[in-house]
Amino acid sequence: MRSFRPRPRSLAGQLFAMQVVLIAAVVAGGAFFAYASGSARAEETARRQVRAVAVAIAGSPSVREAIRTPEPSSTLQPYAEQVRADTGITFVTIMNPQGVRWTHPDSSRIGETFLGHTARALRGETFEETYTGTLGPSIRVVTPVRDGGRITGLVSAGITVERVSTQVRAQLRALSLAAAGALALGGIGTYVINARLRRHTHGMNATELSRMHDYHEAALHAVREGLLMLDGQRRIALINDAGRELLGLGPGAVGRRVDALELPPSLTGALLASEPRGDELHLTADRVIVLNSRPVVGGEQRGTVVTLRDHTELQALSGELDSERGFTQALRAQAHEAANRLHTVVSLIELGRAEEAVGFATAELELAQVLTDRVVGAVAEPVLAALLLGKAAQANERGVELVLAEDSRIDDGVLPDTLAQRDLVTVLGNLIDNALDAAAGGPGAAGAVVPGPRPEDPTAAQVPARPRVTVTAVAEADARELLLKVADNGPGIGRDDAEAVFRTGWSTHGSGRGLGLALVRQTVRRNGGTVVLGRGPDGGAEFSVRLPIRDRTGHGSGATSTVGTAGERA
Repeated sequence: MRSFRPRPRSLAGQLFAMQVVLIAAVVAGGAFFAYASGSARAEETARRQVRAVAVAIAGSPSVREAIRTPEPSSTLQPYAEQVRADTGITFVTIMNPQGVRWTHPDSSRIGETFLGHTARALRGETFEETYTGTLGPSIRVVTPVRDGGRITGLVSAGITVERVSTQVRAQLRALSLAAAGALALGGIGTYVINARLRRHTHGMNATELSRMHDYHEAALHAVREGLLMLDGQRRIALINDAGRELLGLGPGAVGRRVDALELPPSLTGALLASEPRGDELHLTADRVIVLNSRPVVGGEQRGTVVTLRDHTELQALSGELDSERGFTQALRAQAHEAANRLHTVVSLIELGRAEEAVGFATAELELAQVLTDRVVGAVAEPVLAALLLGKAAQANERGVELVLAEDSRIDDGVLPDTLAQRDLVTVLGNLIDNALDAAAGGPGAAGAVVPGPRPEDPTAAQVPARPRVTVTAVAEADARELLLKVADNGPGIGRDDAEAVFRTGWSTHGSGRGLGLALVRQTVRRNGGTVVLGRGPDGGAEFSVRLPIRDRTGHGSGATSTVGTAGERA
């Protein structure tokens, strides 16, 4: 049978017991000190009182006069009793130099010898002593009565020890009540504080709290997601290693306000928001971050818990997947067109027009080969060449003319290994996609017309402007940078939006868009380059990207050529 082991007392319970014991010890110590000091003060007060009474009586002229009479007791006894009653002392004894009493609280004791010491008083001193007389132990003062130059009598005034003890006991009762009240108030205050502590610690003891802290620290450093906890003033209360890495923060981030961290405005706004956020994409200098946040409800201050996931690699893979999907669609479109052309050739043969069928097929093959030769001849980098060919097919599918500028040239081996091919695809692919969207919605897309070759001639015919995207890619062997330009003949971008286009979420195509250009700028900055938005030669937007070329390992040559129009490539 398993033995029952009681659960250890909670931290709040332990502190309550310790505090009660401490308060009780402090109150008991204070009470003892007050009692001891009160007893000493009561005894000292009694000594001063009886000394004052004895000295006053000894110096009274009426006492000296009464001592000269044949029957001093008849005058001094009433006087002594009156003084005793007025001052509250126990006895006043007036005696002759031989110690025979003239006064006593018990009149039957008059005429008897004084019980106590008188030698020092007979020498003219006033002294104190504690002595047991007829009334019990007492604190007394004996002083001489002087008449002229001789001592004619002695005065002894005293208060019993019992009376002093009675006064101390009365003080002790009051002190005990005060101590009990202090103990009760301290206990109640301690209980209230510890009840609150129990709520905050959820009834756990010190061992459990220590274990939870160890687990908390281990989990905080082990989790790969960024974890950020903000207090009610939007200061960082807690952040793990992954969170510091994702936000680019140092070890002194705890305690700083979010708006003082110099994060991107959109990310700062999301961290400052009080409402929950779910799977929001934000860009830092070199990362794509997915943010989730939820407010903390309850407690004294309202805060926020934020989780951060690194989406950089996934976003890059997503971009590559989008490119592959675009290539697939382009190949599907080309396969469809090839099927149409094949049907045409077959039909011509069936109609007995074999020579025309051969001519048609030969022309199509030459056109396709010319297109490939032009792109590969101008761009020796295989990834960029494949990207341009795929985008050309995609543009043709959308009815947009994709042109490679005459001065485009990327020599073989000029691009360093430090410039990742994935980054090139991200930059150029997103810029072309953005330009295709703009050109497809431009003037030619809606059947608008622009002036023909002689705009100065008012009689010149108006011809439709076909949507067009012009790509320039230059990186020669002796160049220090890679230049990529993408221009379109769409409606362009206003000056007010020149900077806003690079912010996450900015788009003219509705919600759920607006990440491509932000990724372009992030990738360009990560590689130490620049991206500039301007106005293109066809009136639309033109994005110019310059990336530094380092550690060149080879040289090559290429031909300057132009990608044909979409119609020619078809």
